Amino acid sequence: MLNDVENGLVGTVIVKDQSRLGRDHLETDKLMEIVFPAYDVRFIAVTDGVDSANGLNEMSGIKNYFNDFYARDCSKKIRAVFKAKGERGERVGTSIPYGYIKNPDNTKQLIPDPVAAPIVRKIYELCADGKGTRAICRYLEEHEIESPGVYEFHTKGTKSKHPDLEHPYLWTQSTVRDMLSNRVYCGDTVNFKTYSKSNKLKKRIKNDPENLLIFENTHEPIVSRELFALVQKHYEGRKRPDIQGNTDKYAGYLYCADCGMKLYLHRGKHIKPDHNFYECGGYQTKGGGYCSIHHIKAMELDEVVLAELKKITLLAREHPQQFYEMAMQNGEKEAQKLRNESEQKKSKLEKRNKELDNIIRCLYEDRVSGRITPERYDSLAAGYEKEQSELKIELSELSNQLDNLSLQEKYVQDFIEKAKTNIEMKELTPELLRAFISRIEVYEKPEKYSRTCGNTILIRYTFQTIHEPAPILKSSENKTFAQAAR
Repeated sequence: MLNDVENGLVGTVIVKDQSRLGRDHLETDKLMEIVFPAYDVRFIAVTDGVDSANGLNEMSGIKNYFNDFYARDCSKKIRAVFKAKGERGERVGTSIPYGYIKNPDNTKQLIPDPVAAPIVRKIYELCADGKGTRAICRYLEEHEIESPGVYEFHTKGTKSKHPDLEHPYLWTQSTVRDMLSNRVYCGDTVNFKTYSKSNKLKKRIKNDPENLLIFENTHEPIVSRELFALVQKHYEGRKRPDIQGNTDKYAGYLYCADCGMKLYLHRGKHIKPDHNFYECGGYQTKGGGYCSIHHIKAMELDEVVLAELKKITLLAREHPQQFYEMAMQNGEKEAQKLRNESEQKKSKLEKRNKELDNIIRCLYEDRVSGRITPERYDSLAAGYEKEQSELKIELSELSNQLDNLSLQEKYVQDFIEKAKTNIEMKELTPELLRAFISRIEVYEKPEKYSRTCGNTILIRYTFQTIHEPAPILKSSENKTFAQAAR
C-alpha cells in the first residue's frame, strides 16, 4: 500500500479504526501527519470519527499511543504465560522436531515418528562412526531419504520449512548439525533457547546457556544418552572433514596433559598421510609461553593406542574375574570420596529448598494479611522462586552424578562384554574408540624436539567413571611410552 501511495496510485485510505493502520504510535503518527499529507492521500478511520479532509483532531495521537500500549500489554501477558509454561517443563516451541510427532492422546507430549525416528538414529550413528556432516548428507541423498521440509510437506501439507520439492533428497549440513546438537532427541526439553528484546522487534536472539531451562526425561528418546554425549564429545574437537567427508577420529578424545586443551590434527595436500601429526591447541593459539608443542605423529599414536587396547581387552577377555576385581577396587576409594561430597552437597541443597518453601508461604500469608504490599510480595517472591528453580536444577544434576557413580560396576561388565566381541583389532577405528576409550592425554617429550625420545600417553577407558586414572594392569601407572623414532 505504501508503495502505491508513493507512486500516486492511492487517493483515500479507509480503515475501521486507527489501530488497523498500525499499533506502533511513532510509525502511525508519521503516516497520518507526514506521509499521507505529503502525497495528498485522504485518511478515514470510521469508528474513531477521523477524516483528514476535516483535519486531524488532538485525540488521534493519544489514541495511537493507547493502541501501542494495548499491544505492549498483550505481549507482556502472553510472555508471562509462556514463561510459566516453560518453567513447568512444558514445551514452548511451536514446531515439532524432525523425528517426532504429537501424541494423539496428549497433544502436549511428543512420541517418536515411526518413519523419521530411525533416520535420526542413523544420523547419530554415522556421526559417532566418524562421518562428517557433508558425508552424512551424501549418505542420505544416496539412499533417497527426503529432507525434513519435504517430508513435512508430504505428511502434513505444510510449507513452514520451505521444502525444495525439485530436490527432495537434498539435505543441508546446517540441518544435520542442528539435529546432532538438539537435546530433544535424548528425551529432554530445553526451553528459552531464544528471546526477543521487545514486542516490536521480531528478530530472535540466542539465549545464554545459563538462562536455559532443561528438563530431562520428558518424552521418549530416539537416541541414548551415551550416543548423544559421544556425538557432542566428537564435536568438541576440530569439525573440519577431509576430502572424503570424514572427521578426525580422535576429535573429542585427545587432550594435552599439561594445559588441558585439545590436540589438533595437522594434515594437507602436500603432507603424506603417514606424516600427519598432532599439536597442542594451547601452543598453537597462545604460543610457547602458554604451553609446549606436544608434537606426536598420528600414525605412531595409532600404533601405541591400538597396542594398549589389545592388551587391556585381552586381559578382560581371558581373565574377566581378575580384571573385574582390579577395576572395581582401583576406583572404589575415589568413587566413595566423590559420593560423600555429593551427598553432603545434596543434603544442604534440599535443606535450603525446604527453607525457601517456608519463606514463600510466610510471604504469602503476610500479603494476605496486608503486612506487605502486593508489589513488595511480587518482588520478593520472584527472587526466591528463581533461587528455588536454580536449586532444583542443581539437585537434578547431583542426582545424575550420584547415579553415574553407582554405575561403575555396569561399565566394567560392559567393557568385558565388548572385549569378548572385539577380538580382531587390525586397525584403530572410531568404533573401537567409542567402545573402549573415553579420553587420551599426551605429555610433552622428556627431551623437547628430540627425534628419538617419545611422548608419554595416558589412556582413560570407558569403565573408569572417576576423573582420576585407575591403574588396571600390573604396572603402577596406566601410562604408555611412545618411543617410536621421530
